[in-house]
Amino acid sequence: MTQKATDMRHWFCVRTQTKREHFAAKHLRELEEIEVFCPRLKYRKATRRGKIWWLEPLFPGYLLAKFNLTQMERAVTYAQGVRGLVRFGMDIPPIPESFVNSLIREVANQATEEPELITLKPILSIGEEVEVATGPLQGMKGTIQEIAPAAERVKVLLEFLGQVQPVSLDLFSIIHPKKPIPAF
Repeated sequence: MTQKATDMRHWFCVRTQTKREHFAAKHLRELEEIEVFCPRLKYRKATRRGKIWWLEPLFPGYLLAKFNLTQMERAVTYAQGVRGLVRFGMDIPPIPESFVNSLIREVANQATEEPELITLKPILSIGEEVEVATGPLQGMKGTIQEIAPAAERVKVLLEFLGQVQPVSLDLFSIIHPKKPIPAF
């Protein structure tokens, strides 16, 4: 590849089929001269089947790809799992290289197990106010007194029956009423 061909490559936003971002990224990576960035989030979630790990894309329905638009537009558009390129009318805008590079660096700093995979863990501290999300105490608010991360338990001081009582709860049965979902 000549230096001139390398200069023509830009980052573009690729729209993927629903829930197939990782699949589309795999197929785009198989094409020559295409660089793909498709970060995913891994987090633990309580379900009826118990606590399970979930994998979700950081950008649901999208990924970023770097390629020469004039040479590779057709190949990218018709790759498996791809719905098309993000367009504004007839214009396919490139994404600034500096923005994508800073995003890649940020994800790389957060990634633990493999590149492009960020594992989210609950961030709790003693003294924080939380709300019970499930069970017979649902809706009650209290203060964290103790955290046992290995056992995935927290001790929360709840006021009921006219007294403040320490209650041991599952880590995934509480929410932060004043905090959004953890971000990186």
